Amino acid sequence: MPTGLLLLFTSSMAKGSLGTEISWAIHVAINAEFSDSPWRLQYFIILTGVAFFIFAFCVPTMSDMGIWLIPSTIVTFVYVIILLVVLIGDGKANTNRDYHVSGSKEDRVFKALNAISAIVVCSSSGLVPEIQSTLRKPVVANMRKALYMQFTVGLLFYYGVTIAGYWAFGSEVSEYLPNQLSGPRWIKVFINAAVFVQSIVSQHTFVIPIHEALDTKFLHLDKSINSGENLKRRFCIRALLFAGNTFVTAAIPFMGDFVNLFGALALIPLTLVFPSLIFINVKGKTARPHQNLWHWFNIITFSLIALAATISAVRLIVYNVEKYSLFSNS
Repeated sequence: MPTGLLLLFTSSMAKGSLGTEISWAIHVAINAEFSDSPWRLQYFIILTGVAFFIFAFCVPTMSDMGIWLIPSTIVTFVYVIILLVVLIGDGKANTNRDYHVSGSKEDRVFKALNAISAIVVCSSSGLVPEIQSTLRKPVVANMRKALYMQFTVGLLFYYGVTIAGYWAFGSEVSEYLPNQLSGPRWIKVFINAAVFVQSIVSQHTFVIPIHEALDTKFLHLDKSINSGENLKRRFCIRALLFAGNTFVTAAIPFMGDFVNLFGALALIPLTLVFPSLIFINVKGKTARPHQNLWHWFNIITFSLIALAATISAVRLIVYNVEKYSLFSNS
């Protein structure tokens, strides 16, 4: 359990780094119109931490996340559609696309492994609808519907944006696609603002088990969660958690690299290895040979991928440790 909470906390800091990059992009777009003096990166990290804190304080439990699902879905579809329209226009205008992948063979292999980790993390965003679907009966049928939606319509849009971005900009595509978009600045501001809101909701999904564990330990369970005493305690708990989170993210600007480590170390085993382990333990003695063979194949293959991806993620972090200094402004 402590290891799981540590992984969730690391993911929260990585999400904070993403939120910081988004808020930085919004500021750059607006700053180009009104000023030539951009703020330091750390200011945006603090603003992002404050936004995360406010949301975590106002939405204390997983069950309270339900009202955010529909607005979150609407915002997602709107900004993804606008993003695709702008990308198609940029792709048609860009006649000098280069699809050659630079770097040595070793670098390309490690980049591919990091990409696998990032893809697994992105695909895990269906966690909220999956969990919410279990709150009403029939639980299994509702969970299947949520998963089918996530891995059909959800992935269509995820990979649609990825493919369109690579088609439009080639191998020079930015790791944060909105940075390269053309068109009116209001479109860039809107897209970045929408992604920022989504990063708040997504971050909260991963870190809420930590909140609820701390609430169980420090709040008065015999009183309402919104009683005066519990509100004070929740405020202090959330403030201390995000103060530490924000400080670490400000000190280490490449916390986004930990998304890869989180995906490799936690999500690949959890989503691709653990289900097969359960099958072997529960039904292994009665299952048909080809079923056991298939699940052992999954266990061995994805365990090796998880190990290789973890090594790749650590390699990237070590590289950036040598490249950046503490509290770097980049």
